[in-house]
Amino acid sequence: MLPIIVIVGRSNVGKSTLFNRLTRSKKAIVGDLPGLTRDRHFGEGNLGKFEYLIVDTGGFEPLSREALQNHMSRQTEEAIYEADIIIFLLDGKTGLVPGDVVISDFLRKSGRTVHLAVNKLEGKTSEAYYAEFFELGFRKPFAISAEHGDGVRVMIDCVLNVFYQGDKLNLQKEKKLRIKGLTTEKNEDEKIEKKEVKSIQLTIVGRPNVGKSTLFNNLLGEERAIAFDLPGTTRDAISVPFLWAQKNYDLIDTAGIRRRARRVEAIEKFSVIKAMQAIKHSNVAILLLDGTQDVSDQDAHIASFVANSGCALVVGINKWDNLSFDRRNEIKRLIERKLNFLSWARFHYFSALKGDGVGAIMKSVENAYESSIKSFSTPKLTKILRECVQRHPPPRRGLFRPKLRYAHQGGKNPPTIIIHGNNLKSLGSDYCRFLENNFRDVFKISGTPMKIEWKTSANPFSND
Repeated sequence: MLPIIVIVGRSNVGKSTLFNRLTRSKKAIVGDLPGLTRDRHFGEGNLGKFEYLIVDTGGFEPLSREALQNHMSRQTEEAIYEADIIIFLLDGKTGLVPGDVVISDFLRKSGRTVHLAVNKLEGKTSEAYYAEFFELGFRKPFAISAEHGDGVRVMIDCVLNVFYQGDKLNLQKEKKLRIKGLTTEKNEDEKIEKKEVKSIQLTIVGRPNVGKSTLFNNLLGEERAIAFDLPGTTRDAISVPFLWAQKNYDLIDTAGIRRRARRVEAIEKFSVIKAMQAIKHSNVAILLLDGTQDVSDQDAHIASFVANSGCALVVGINKWDNLSFDRRNEIKRLIERKLNFLSWARFHYFSALKGDGVGAIMKSVENAYESSIKSFSTPKLTKILRECVQRHPPPRRGLFRPKLRYAHQGGKNPPTIIIHGNNLKSLGSDYCRFLENNFRDVFKISGTPMKIEWKTSANPFSND
């Protein structure tokens, strides 16, 4: 699972600037989801060889220990208890202030791994510039400039090395990293290697209390204690192997594993974070909806992230047996309106408690996975492409009509088709959907997103 990094600190110490720098290699996740374009608190990124999820908490100005408890937002408190790593950001220009001391006391009691980062120290690497922060009682602070990037690579490399070594600080390695400065350019493009998956990685995602735990237990055929009240239990995802219809699965369990929050908003926000973590390591996701409730924006947020991540998807509407005829029709209309971007996914209406329809869901999971890893030959893809162009030529834009020459497969999970030709920039989304639908029909692809990429080039197999 990707580690969750939480940035904590007083107002105006540079948390948002650091957040933006740490997510520079990927778009801020929530900014791309429907209905949350103004919320920039959650994001994902990679820096060097590490990938991570990051949370930017709101700033606060505690005047005393009591003020911290009374005025600290519940979302920030929830973030701290959900964190794998906390970066406590301090202002190197202002220096140590009483509010920093109060925050440090709270963070120390949280039991989380805390790293100090002293910001706004452009070009100032000597300990003399941040010596006063040693009295907070944590390990040696990192001297950084979030605005200019000084020291940020070193900091992330160090704190994530600590995390991946099982939270055991390798002082010698950290010392070498600090002395070395920026990691090598080779590491800039280096990715964490993913081991070959021997079984299908399946996760159940959705808002709290929609029946994820019930479905989880139903699939495993046993009762498991998966709901805890203790802070921090949500950090540890459980991967449980099981066999279904002679196929091996690993069920990634995030269902119900959370600290009980005092506000619904905090629970809703972190259900997205947990879904993001699980989806990153899954081949197929089951998005669970509660049929007794309206389809919410949060449901659409999670579905949108699954689609954008390329993960195969099956949607299950739970508690269907408790609904009247009119309510069932109403839910179907809401799904058609709010989840219309999932036209390629299969929807199932079932009861997790009774087990009715679970077999059909797992059949769709298998089909979605098989679709996501299908192989397509270049001759057949090119033949379908030419038939589509002959039947419905791409619209002319300006003086020239786009010319589509040939196609080949560019990847799996999700299936990716690369189309070569000329003047492709003028092709719109409508024509792209037209081609995608034809590829889906011919190759019988369902339950998985599909990507079509354009590449301007000449056909190497033709002289025309």
